[in-house]
Amino acid sequence: MSQPAPMHRGRARNFSPWASWMLKLSSTHPVDPLPEDLSDPGELDAWRARVRMRLTALLGPPPTRVPLNVEISAPSPRSPAGGGRYDRMRCEWDADEWMSVPAELLVPVGRTEPGPAVLAIHGHGPGRAQICEDTPGGYAHDLATRGYLVLAPDLRCFGERADWNPPDHYACDTNLVHAVMAGESPLAANLWDLARGLDVLADHPLVDPGRLGVVGFSYGATCALFLAALDDRVAAAVVSGYVSSVAESHRVPWNMCGSQVLPGMLGRLEHLDVAALVAPRPLLVQTGRGDDIFPLPAAVETVSRLRRVYELLSPDDAGGERLRHDVWEGGHEWHGPPAYEFLDRWLLDR
Repeated sequence: MSQPAPMHRGRARNFSPWASWMLKLSSTHPVDPLPEDLSDPGELDAWRARVRMRLTALLGPPPTRVPLNVEISAPSPRSPAGGGRYDRMRCEWDADEWMSVPAELLVPVGRTEPGPAVLAIHGHGPGRAQICEDTPGGYAHDLATRGYLVLAPDLRCFGERADWNPPDHYACDTNLVHAVMAGESPLAANLWDLARGLDVLADHPLVDPGRLGVVGFSYGATCALFLAALDDRVAAAVVSGYVSSVAESHRVPWNMCGSQVLPGMLGRLEHLDVAALVAPRPLLVQTGRGDDIFPLPAAVETVSRLRRVYELLSPDDAGGERLRHDVWEGGHEWHGPPAYEFLDRWLLDR
């Protein structure tokens, strides 16, 4: 005769790993949330310092710096995609002792003096190729045609940095397994590579180091937000299709990949916390109403609370121009025009 499921601490037993994570999530609370009373700038500064310490700890020890050994090829013949408005070159540099980074460098034709530059970070897909062509979502191409010098690298596991995997294996998650065994994080590794990309841009003779921007969509947006939080050289950032909430995104099944998380971040580091480290530098958050991966209600709540941080840190910005939230009718897609106008406002027109 079958027996009823045994009870454990007053509850029916659970055998689902997914349900166990959701139960754990429901009992997880922020260890150090943004203070409700932001009337004291000193308290906000102390909180942001604690956030930075938590973020640094979660990222783990950085690799040892090595010489960049930057190599830039001669310009390739101008393709129709560039419309004759920029030269396209291959760029490579060494990120650490074991890893190098391939990238595209798009240089506006006729630039002779230092000017604005953007580090353009791709999302999931074929790598930098998807953003360097004249196609929907080709924001590296679009920015170069607008007059920006653009550096578009391949992230680890994408483009030229993608290893062969069986069809039923997901590269990001496979890479996470290897990183865990080494006590490292794929997100931290990509952020290190991208920070070295900022080094490449800052050293370029046609770049004004005071006008560096970063832009990314989806996983590229994850990297853009964290990089802007960590590196004050980022003068303006566009984060498209990411900012919402770690907890709310965690509730969406099959959502996050192994490249987008840090060990132990749940309850210790929220999107709001990371974004608060960007303030008061200009930040554009983009959210599609139909984005089921990074839900709109969570994005609205996060930006609303973040606006209080910006108001305290930039009291001269009466119109709230430094923090913008572009909510549009699309889904999990790139939304170009507002992003380009925002970067023009803070980088190109200066």
